[in-house]
Order: sequence, then C-alpha cells, then structure tokens
Amino acid sequence: MKTKDESYVLDLCDLVLTHESSRQHRFAFLLGDTGRRLPVDAYYSTLNLVIEFYERQHYEEVRFFDKPEKLTCSGVTRREQRKLYDQRRRDILPLHGIELIVLSVQQFRHDTRKRLIRNHIEDEKLIRRELAQYLAVSN
Repeated sequence: MKTKDESYVLDLCDLVLTHESSRQHRFAFLLGDTGRRLPVDAYYSTLNLVIEFYERQHYEEVRFFDKPEKLTCSGVTRREQRKLYDQRRRDILPLHGIELIVLSVQQFRHDTRKRLIRNHIEDEKLIRRELAQYLAVSN
C-alpha cells in the first residue's frame, strides 16, 4: 500500500536528519481558537525543529478539505482557518526557540492533482538541500 505523501516526505526527513520525529506533535503553547492544542506534522526535539508538509489544500481550494458551505467554530471557512493556523505556527513556534521549516508539494515533482511523483533519490537530495543547516547538528 502506498503511504500518504506527507508520511513519505517526513520519513525522508527522518532518514536525512537521522532522528525520528514526533508526528502530529502538540505543544501546550500552540492553541487553536477553541483552546485545543494544534498539531505540527513533525517535531525534532533535539534539533528544536518543526517540519510542516504543505499539500495542495494549503495553496488552493480543495472542496473535500475546505467545505466552503460550512463555517468553523471561529466563524470562518476551513480554508481561512487553515491559513490562520498556519500563520499561528509561523508566529508562535519561534517565540519558543523552535524553528519551522515548510516543505511544499510544489517543491517536488508532482502530477496534475498535486500528488507526488516519487523519486526517492531526487526527493532525498531536495530534502538534504532544504535541511542542510541541520545535517551537521544531527549527525
């Protein structure tokens, strides 16, 4: 069975950094509008690093994810809430000494539906370039 693109990319990050990330990690200081802890895709505690993988719903309207006819508890669409929460991560994590790196599906080869066309060697090279500043620290 093929894994989700997010898992594939984060598995490569774990490989490159030689650390296993905490997936869907939640910090007590990173809260949504209802007071619930917001997840991050991958957290590397020894590196003070969070990696987020942005799939197409972070860049374009995707009806399955956005459900524009429904509002969230904050009174905005899910698309708008996603933008707010993405920005909240960018604002709050550095205040706690945690760097945020965003990897995007747009950086990788992908098909017209924005699903990755996986090439382990090329994808690992891309991730090594993006995470270069952490390679000396992690090894």
